[in-house]
Amino acid sequence: MELKRDLKNRHVQLIAIGGTIGTGLFLGSGKAIALAGPSIILAYLIVGVALFFVMRALGELLLSNAGYKTFTDFATEYIGPWAGYITGWTYWFCWIMTAMADVIAVGMYIQYWFDVPQWVPALICVVLLLCLNLLTVKIFGELEFWFSIIKVVTIIALIVIGLYMIVTGMQTEAGTVRVSNLWEHGGFFANGIGGFLLAFQMVIFAFVGVELVGVAAAETANPKKNIPSAINKIPFRILLFYIGALFVILAINPWNTIDVDSSPFVQVFALAGIPIAAGIINFVVMTSAASAGNSGMFSTSRMLYNLGLNNQASKSFAKLNRRSVPQNGLIVSAIVVSLGALLSKLMPEDAFSLVTTISAICFIWVWSIILISHIIYKKKNRALHKASTFKAPFTPFVNYAVLVFFLFLLGVMLYAEATRTALLLTPFWFIMLAILYQFRRKKAMKS
Repeated sequence: MELKRDLKNRHVQLIAIGGTIGTGLFLGSGKAIALAGPSIILAYLIVGVALFFVMRALGELLLSNAGYKTFTDFATEYIGPWAGYITGWTYWFCWIMTAMADVIAVGMYIQYWFDVPQWVPALICVVLLLCLNLLTVKIFGELEFWFSIIKVVTIIALIVIGLYMIVTGMQTEAGTVRVSNLWEHGGFFANGIGGFLLAFQMVIFAFVGVELVGVAAAETANPKKNIPSAINKIPFRILLFYIGALFVILAINPWNTIDVDSSPFVQVFALAGIPIAAGIINFVVMTSAASAGNSGMFSTSRMLYNLGLNNQASKSFAKLNRRSVPQNGLIVSAIVVSLGALLSKLMPEDAFSLVTTISAICFIWVWSIILISHIIYKKKNRALHKASTFKAPFTPFVNYAVLVFFLFLLGVMLYAEATRTALLLTPFWFIMLAILYQFRRKKAMKS
C-alpha cells in the first residue's frame, strides 16, 4: 500500500498559499515593524526572493525522480544517509515546535469569546485535527483550502480598504493616510541598518512552511504540472500578501504608532471605522493558527512515514491504514504536540520566543540542505538537469548566494541578544541526532 495522490491542483495551490501566509504576518509583523520601521517591507522582499530560489531548487529535484517522496530522499542520495536522517528528524522537530505554539495560540484566541482554560480548546483542536487527518489526505487538502481562503480574503479586504483610504487621503486617529508615511517618520530605515537586520529572524519565521509543497509531493495528483504551477506563483503571492499588506498597513498607520502587542491588522481595520475589527481578526488569526497546526500534523506524520520507509525510524511509522494515511506517525505526533500544549502553560513567557527562534534556525538547515543537494545533483546528473522541464534558474551561483545569506542571518542571530540563547542551544539538537545516527548505523551493520 502506498500514499494516495488525492491532492488536486486547487489543494496544492492553497497549500502553497497557506505555506507563505502564516501567523508571522498576522501576529509577528507588529514586532518586526517596531524593529525595522518601514524597511521591514524590504526584509520580507529579500527573504521572499531567497526562498523562491530554494523552492525552485526543491521543485527541480522532486520532479527529477518520481520515487522521491520528500526532500529527505534526495538529501540521502546526494549528500548521504546522515543528511537524510538529520534533516528528516530536524524537520519533524521544527513542525512539532511550531504546532505546539499554534495549538496553544488557538486556545488563547478562543478565550476572546469563551472563559475556558486555554489548554482545553488547545487539546480539542489537536484531537479534532488528528481525527480529520486520519480519514484521508483529501480531508487535509480541504481543510488547508478553506483555512487559506479565509486568510486570502482577509488580506485582500485589508488591501482594498487600505488603497481606498490612501486614494481618498482619509483622516484617522493616526493622522492622514498617505504613502509618504513610509518615509516621513524617521526615514525608510527609521531604526538604522541594525534594526533592519534584527527583524530578519521574525521574517524568516513568517515564511516557515513555504516548503510544504515538497512534503505533499508524494500525494499530489499530476505533480509535474501542479508543483511547478504552485512554486511559480510564489513571487506573486509574496508581492500581494506580504509586500502589499505591509505597504497598506504602514501607509495607514505610521510605523511608530503601531502597538507591538496588538495585530497591525486589527489596528488598521479599527482605524478604517470597522467596530468589529478585533473579533474579525481574532477569528482569522485563530484559523491561521489552526491551519499551521493542521500543516504540522500533516508534515510530521509524513516525515515519520518517510523515515520509517528508509530505516531511519521505527518500521511501524511506515505502515498506512486502510485509507492510505500514516496513522502511527499521526498519532505519535499528536501525542507529542498535546504534551507540549499541556506543559507550555507552565513555561515563562520568553519560552515562545525561544521555541520560534530554534524553529527558524532548524528551517534554515532544511532549506540549506535543499540548496546543497541541488548543487550536487547538477554536478552529478548534468544530462538529467539538461532534460529537466523545470530548471532552477541561475544555478549554482544563486544557490551559493542564498547559502551565504543564510550564514549571514545566523551571524545576526548570534549578535542579537534576543536570539543568541536559542542559536547557542540549537547545536545540541544536531549533536544528539549525530550520535543517534551513528548508534543506529552501527546497530544496522551488526544485524
